[in-house]
Amino acid sequence: MSGAVALGAFGGIRSAQGADYGAFLAGIRAEALAQGLSASVVNRALAQTQQPNPKVLKLDHHQPEFTLTWAQYRDRVLPVARFDKGRELYEQVGGVMSPISARFGCDDRVVMGIWGIESGFGAHTGTFSVIDALATLAFDGRRSAFFRGELLKALQILNAGDIAPDAMLGGYAGAMGQAQFMPSAYLRYAADGDGDGRRNIWTSEPDVFASIANYMGRCGWQPDEPWGQEVMLVESIPAADMGRQNTRSLGAWMMRGVRRKDGEPFSRLDVQGAVLQPDGPGTQAFMVYHNFNVIRRYNPSDFYALAVGVLGSGIAS
Repeated sequence: MSGAVALGAFGGIRSAQGADYGAFLAGIRAEALAQGLSASVVNRALAQTQQPNPKVLKLDHHQPEFTLTWAQYRDRVLPVARFDKGRELYEQVGGVMSPISARFGCDDRVVMGIWGIESGFGAHTGTFSVIDALATLAFDGRRSAFFRGELLKALQILNAGDIAPDAMLGGYAGAMGQAQFMPSAYLRYAADGDGDGRRNIWTSEPDVFASIANYMGRCGWQPDEPWGQEVMLVESIPAADMGRQNTRSLGAWMMRGVRRKDGEPFSRLDVQGAVLQPDGPGTQAFMVYHNFNVIRRYNPSDFYALAVGVLGSGIAS
């Protein structure tokens, strides 16, 4: 089916702003061809979307409003079964992962942590066509310009031949594969771990490991340094003195009553760190270091970074 005929089938479907879906896709096709992308690849890709996907729009428009506490989030994403599965898998893949992590200036703790949180170690990668999802959100979403850019980047990925259009699957917002990269992150950080010349974050575990390690390494990960650790507070610390931006030496924190979780003093007093106590006084507290902020480059959430750190350390330390 030619591009003109295929795109003509989309007429009559309009966005809330009155735009026509067929005209929208024709515009995407024209922009992709102007970038030098293959017409046959673009046509095959856009054939993945017949009309705006109502399930994608429903998920986008009805995201839950409630806010979890750290304890609720921790219990949800860090069940004992996830640690058990991670340790079992690490015994199987550690020999492959470790040299890949080292090659990209990373280490296995954070690769295992991100892999586990993002996709349950590859078990949950999403079932949406990335092209369909991104086109839907670019056509009628809350952040149309952002998703239009991601859609064009997804077409660039397909043009490079790393994955076939019907195999480019992900979440409803376009996050792809076992690493859950958006197309822009893929173009910047995806890496070939198995040496086949492709960057396959969907089904090649070495490529998944390489891509996560490359992301972390290029964002400044310091191998073999801690991301953080759980601590105990002998004395209460004002909330204004906490948070990842409020760094002090561990010696200075000890003078404020901060100790290791076992109550012992820190072994190095010169290291700079910050104290987080997400749920407030009397709850779980952490000392976080440089690598904690690097994890936040993957997802800018303190809860996310804590979960990745705790899971990875519990599996690969």
